[in-house]
Amino acid sequence: MRQQYQKELENRLVIPTLQFLHREHSSGIVLGIFVLLALVLANSPLRDTYTHFLEHHFGFSINGQNYLDFSLEHWINDGLMSMFFFVVGLELKREFIGGELRDLRKITLPVVSALCGMLFPAVIYLIFNAATPTTHGWGIPMATDIAFALAVLQLLGNRVPVSAKVFLTTLAIVDDLGSVVIIALFYTTEISFASLAIGFVVLAVMLVGNRLGVKSVWFYGVLGIGGVWVAFLTSGIHATISAVLAAMVIPADARIPEAAFLARIKKLTRQFENAASNDVRTLEPEQVEILARVQVESAKATPPLQRLEHGLHPFVAFVVMPIFALANTGVSFVDLDFGMLFSNGVAIGVMTGLLVGKPVGIVFAVWICERLGIGKRSRGITWRSIIGLGFLAGIGFTMSMFVTMLAFTSPEHAIQSKIGIFAASIMGGIVGYMCLRKSNRGIKKAPNRG
Repeated sequence: MRQQYQKELENRLVIPTLQFLHREHSSGIVLGIFVLLALVLANSPLRDTYTHFLEHHFGFSINGQNYLDFSLEHWINDGLMSMFFFVVGLELKREFIGGELRDLRKITLPVVSALCGMLFPAVIYLIFNAATPTTHGWGIPMATDIAFALAVLQLLGNRVPVSAKVFLTTLAIVDDLGSVVIIALFYTTEISFASLAIGFVVLAVMLVGNRLGVKSVWFYGVLGIGGVWVAFLTSGIHATISAVLAAMVIPADARIPEAAFLARIKKLTRQFENAASNDVRTLEPEQVEILARVQVESAKATPPLQRLEHGLHPFVAFVVMPIFALANTGVSFVDLDFGMLFSNGVAIGVMTGLLVGKPVGIVFAVWICERLGIGKRSRGITWRSIIGLGFLAGIGFTMSMFVTMLAFTSPEHAIQSKIGIFAASIMGGIVGYMCLRKSNRGIKKAPNRG
């Protein structure tokens, strides 16, 4: 009876949950739920509790002196989001070494599209905010929320070719890299060069460890968090930059080569087959020991870079990003003054930048690349597809919210920006979905060679 109950529980709850977590669009769905939750909290009787909780300070004190004393919102934006940017850094390094960013001929089109898709929104924002105190927000409409964009793309199933997903993913990776550079160069305030120097010294130690063949994840974790991240956090440069830099020095090669791993696994497989077996559900001690050795050998054959990326990605997708959304996307409409909303060019600049600048910039980039002969669309990607992908790239959501928190100290400007982001992201997602849904009807069954 008990075994039957466990089997039923596994079939009805455990397996469907695991299947959901492994679907690529699942993180976008979870993110959307937390955005809605933030909006509900911000527009309910709990809004004051919600706001005060985010403003509560956490830190530690030694002899009456406070250290690392920041609000919960600050810890989320500088702490948890550093994990997100660390995974972004790992993905960038992997893509440069052996992925889409390795072959310059293949990446020309999405790279130029990403650059134009960042430039056009910034220019449009500046047109609406020229010579005003809000010009500093030009980086807000440049960002793309890859989780939401890919979630919409996944909903279309086989209506879009695989090459379209590759194009959007590569574009978003370059967009992330551009965002990192922009944050480092333009959204950094006062700099403590002493703290910065300490951070780079620790980073150099990590690099030396890489060159000497150190593969321990603990070595890089302790130095990366306790050294580089803390140093950047206290330096004035946004701590998320340290996460990307730390990711770049994580080893990308394994402890043992592939051939040696295969030989060892074959040997262990034979030992497992020859081990004394029994007729019960449990394994013999010898078999358990062999399986433990298989796990050890598998860990040795997995590069630290990919081990960390694979291990952290679910936590970042289903914990870090939803918490960030919960902390930063709560906009109260209760006392919203719509006259104030359009009292300057922030909301309209952000909204127009994302909703118009992104797709226009991307379509222009593809057109100019094909005219100049330096890039060509993959099979199955029509002009309607490019327009649809351009609108999906205009889903700024969490990434644009993140830049908003760096760009504006004024709550009024931050609210205006967030409303512009919401409006553009929702409309961009709907228009992008509709464009892509109709873009490949005539060639839906064509093979993907992208």
